[in-house]
Amino acid sequence: MKTTAGRFFEDYSVGQVIRHAVPRTLSGGERALYHALYPARGALYSSDEFAQACGLPSSPLDDLIVFHTVFGKTVPDVSLNAIANLGYAEGRFLAPVYAGDTLSSQSEVIGLKQNSNGKSGVVYVRTTGTNQRGQPVLSYVRWVMVRKRDIDAPAPVTLVPELATVVAPGDLVVPEGLHFDSYDAGLAGEPYRLGDYTVGEVIEHVDGVTVEEAEHMLATRLWQNTAKVHFDATFRPDGQRLIYGGHVISLARALSFNGLANAQMIVAINGGAHVNPCFAGMTVRAWSQVLDKAETGVPGVGAIRLRLVATSGTGSVLRGEDGKYAPDVLLDLDYWALMPL
Repeated sequence: MKTTAGRFFEDYSVGQVIRHAVPRTLSGGERALYHALYPARGALYSSDEFAQACGLPSSPLDDLIVFHTVFGKTVPDVSLNAIANLGYAEGRFLAPVYAGDTLSSQSEVIGLKQNSNGKSGVVYVRTTGTNQRGQPVLSYVRWVMVRKRDIDAPAPVTLVPELATVVAPGDLVVPEGLHFDSYDAGLAGEPYRLGDYTVGEVIEHVDGVTVEEAEHMLATRLWQNTAKVHFDATFRPDGQRLIYGGHVISLARALSFNGLANAQMIVAINGGAHVNPCFAGMTVRAWSQVLDKAETGVPGVGAIRLRLVATSGTGSVLRGEDGKYAPDVLLDLDYWALMPL
């Protein structure tokens, strides 16, 4: 038998290293499709001239293109039989990616925990994406709930890794050459710099995007994400195809341009959770809260820590009085971005 049903929970072991197949050479085509799928308008990712004025050789590909590409490589080995992708931590963008670069992925299993129902378990992996020179461009941890093939298979020894709640500002990687000395806020779209934001401030991003099934299918195929839960309507008991969580991340990040146009580059993902499922027909809106601000040591370049919340509702309530997420919250993402001082 030459086909594979993918890995199930009992196929993982702590310390296992998985080299993922099919490297991907990125081009301007990915940029064009990304901008077609999401209302992305970040100046640094749109204009070579703007990027060069900021000290880069040309406009890099959007950080989330890199994330989706590296993530997509892992799906056949990590989450093909996933029930849900649960969360992220310790994500660091380590080098810009440009058109013509080739990305590969490798993951190490760093934790396992069987669920109490005995039918599934949670797999923790640390994934590293590298370019054609072997240079790491992205590293992150994620954890996934995966089905068991055999519910009678013995449970592994439980190991839940201790993960940092935030990437320390001193560990943020500012791309070589980047500066905001002659930053043109007019071309960027808004005048607000790091000093214009206060910790605790909440920014309502106003706009919304209704998720279409066709867009989701195109996006998920673009990132070569093969998880059955996104494509096969018979895989879930309710007969619905789950919208890829990364699709929601990109929609929310793009919507956040309205109010955060100068949060130019994502440099870290501190944590994140796909709180409730998203399905076609839902309208995604977003709001952000400023969690922290920091200097980077690079003149003119600051860092802003943001909580980005995607919701299918219209308010900015994250949790109810019981401490549980509000039912309309889809995504809770904590990240650092670079912003001019």
